[in-house]
Amino acid sequence: MSVIYVLWLRELRRYVRSRAQIVASLGQPLLYLLGLGFGLGPIFQKAGQGNYLQFVAPGIIGMTILFSSIFSGAGLIFDRQFGFLKETLVAPVPRIYIMLGRTLGAATVAVIQSLLVAVVCLLCGFRPVNYRTLPLALLFMGLIASLFSSLGTAIGSSLQNIQGFQMIMSFLVMPIFFLSGALYPLNNLPTALNAVVTVDPLAYGVDSLRSILIGSTHFGLLTDATVLLAVGTVVLLIGSRLFSKIQV
Repeated sequence: MSVIYVLWLRELRRYVRSRAQIVASLGQPLLYLLGLGFGLGPIFQKAGQGNYLQFVAPGIIGMTILFSSIFSGAGLIFDRQFGFLKETLVAPVPRIYIMLGRTLGAATVAVIQSLLVAVVCLLCGFRPVNYRTLPLALLFMGLIASLFSSLGTAIGSSLQNIQGFQMIMSFLVMPIFFLSGALYPLNNLPTALNAVVTVDPLAYGVDSLRSILIGSTHFGLLTDATVLLAVGTVVLLIGSRLFSKIQV
């Protein structure tokens, strides 16, 4: 268990020491928040949907968690290419401990980045309906981060080079984001699109954050929690199996 703690702590130290990563992690969320939050706000309000900034802020927080968690897979590929992973794998401990330490570290970093974005959202005018629900929101942020960190580990364990990871970003991660309902309501979607949305795990993550922060839900908070836990467990098992087969 000490190995898990050490690797978790190493991921945190790596993030804290990289000021450029902290600043860069705010760039894309700010673009979406300011560009869409204020740009589409009048249109959203005229459509009778209320304040768009209130609606989109939980989606931007979910997006931050997704991208930060998935990019842990890229870090795994870099460590593998430059030999850092080999130094870790030669330790006389089960590989599952190493995988859990890296995954929990990446999930923690993703939650920290999402908290920074949440602070920016508050500064821009976003207001939760009840501040006492923030600990529950933090719990769900951790669930989302753990799910996609496990997915990032599974992807990173399967690929040999960073070029393959870029293709994954284009054909998997971006659709997961755009089909999650982070930027638009999920009500009254076409049947085919609605079917795709229901199998997108981020859709349940974003819906859970909206349910907690602004009191608006599409699937229901219990359904969100069930799906996140079930999918997260399955992805963690797959990721641990793929990680155990890494050849360095």
